[in-house]
Amino acid sequence: MGQTNVDKKVILNGNGLTLDDFIAVTRQNAQVVLAAEAVERMTRSRAVVEGIVAKDVTAYGITTGFGKFSNVHIQESDANQLQNNLILSHCTGCGDPYPQEVVRGMLLLRANALCKGFSGIRFELVETLVEMLNRGVHPVVPQKGSLGASGDLVPLAHMTLPLLGLGEAIYNGEKMPGGRAMELAGLPRFTLEAKEGLALINGTQAMTSVGAHAFYDTLHAAQLADIIASLTMEALFGQLNAFEDRVQAVRPHPGQRLVAANMRALCAGSALLDFVQETCVQDAYALRCVPQVHGAIRGALDHVLSVLSVEFNAVTDNPLVFADDNAVISGGNFHGEPLALALDYLGIACAEIANISERRLERLVNHSLSKGLPAFLTPNGGLHSGFMICQYTAASMVSENKVLAHPASVDSIPSSANQEDHVSMGATAARKAGWIAQNTLSVLGLELMAAAQALDFRMQKTRLSLSPVHERLYRRIRQEIPFLSQDCEMRLYIPKIEALVRSEELTGIVKQELPDFA
Repeated sequence: MGQTNVDKKVILNGNGLTLDDFIAVTRQNAQVVLAAEAVERMTRSRAVVEGIVAKDVTAYGITTGFGKFSNVHIQESDANQLQNNLILSHCTGCGDPYPQEVVRGMLLLRANALCKGFSGIRFELVETLVEMLNRGVHPVVPQKGSLGASGDLVPLAHMTLPLLGLGEAIYNGEKMPGGRAMELAGLPRFTLEAKEGLALINGTQAMTSVGAHAFYDTLHAAQLADIIASLTMEALFGQLNAFEDRVQAVRPHPGQRLVAANMRALCAGSALLDFVQETCVQDAYALRCVPQVHGAIRGALDHVLSVLSVEFNAVTDNPLVFADDNAVISGGNFHGEPLALALDYLGIACAEIANISERRLERLVNHSLSKGLPAFLTPNGGLHSGFMICQYTAASMVSENKVLAHPASVDSIPSSANQEDHVSMGATAARKAGWIAQNTLSVLGLELMAAAQALDFRMQKTRLSLSPVHERLYRRIRQEIPFLSQDCEMRLYIPKIEALVRSEELTGIVKQELPDFA
């Protein structure tokens, strides 16, 4: 686990969880507290479930089987076994396990959904989910197996196993039996009772956790893309008039205006750019259309965030228990379609960040397009290849992103003997969006490294200064990556630039210099 964020405690009440809260818990290990009002709501809904069992009222998943077995009546004496069998039979995942941050997100989101008090679960189980977060018990959850139909049944079943003293978990960096991890952490193990198995695994928390991390990384990539594009603007003697606000005002998409403002602020005060303005009529689209392309991506991110924000605080299991009138209603809130569509959109938007970044990188290394920079950014081309193959690598990831950006949500395959006859594939959409985000951050790193190399040539020749914020960024880059006057082991520098772009340090520098940057 990383360093605990001791300054932040996230209080779960089912209603107020934000993206910042989510990341604080999943990546910064902030502590989680269960709100008192949530305990009261859960206690009321639990009483409804216990009344149904006692009176032998027919209610899906409480006194009946699941899916196609919903017409099979379950005796009161078998109610607990039904719920435990559900977990055992549904833990059929395949593939590599999810990263720790994703599993932490699943635990957090599931606990928050249960806090709303419509699931009929004992609050003690939810308290234990919270304490698994606080004490660092992380179930081993395979990545493959969710259709996003009745939610993420398979991954959530694996997440639940340690609560039963089963499965596997990571504790203090060691993989061990789930029961042993719970014992070492001082946490109880449970036998599930009526409705509780469904309450724990019927939901969208796996795809939401994966998707929220992918969103956060894509938002970071979008901000970085503005920063790196502005450095490339200086390196390629870009024309700034395309970023004037009056240009954006006649096509007033909010994202477009935001990005244009970012570009103006980042480039302000550049003696190098001032010197070259009006030296050409217009730039290529990869420079001139940054507000339009990056801005459209920002619009897509706004939409995805609105969907995630709803899902963070939504009840997605089935059936729902309404304590006010003792009603139990079987609905479809577990269906992942809202997320599947949004996360496909996220992947497409993120792929476009990489697409246009690679085109700017091509202009930096291509002597016929770079306005006088040496071919492949090396002083002695021919003997040395310089940054030639950096563009190859970027192109390979951009091409891979195009395959990954094919939407998962247009697919469906029936399951459960055609009871679950339309599925969302939301978990697949989320995982693909995450892969695209990581490729995109790497592409941006390659553009950044090339832009810094190009700026060295410009400053050596003109003796003119960069913008103040670019000067700080340039100095930080040069702490990791030197000017490359001859061929060397490029592999030594690629991990350094990848780490720098993922660290959020560059956006932090910009926000110190430009408080309005967003």
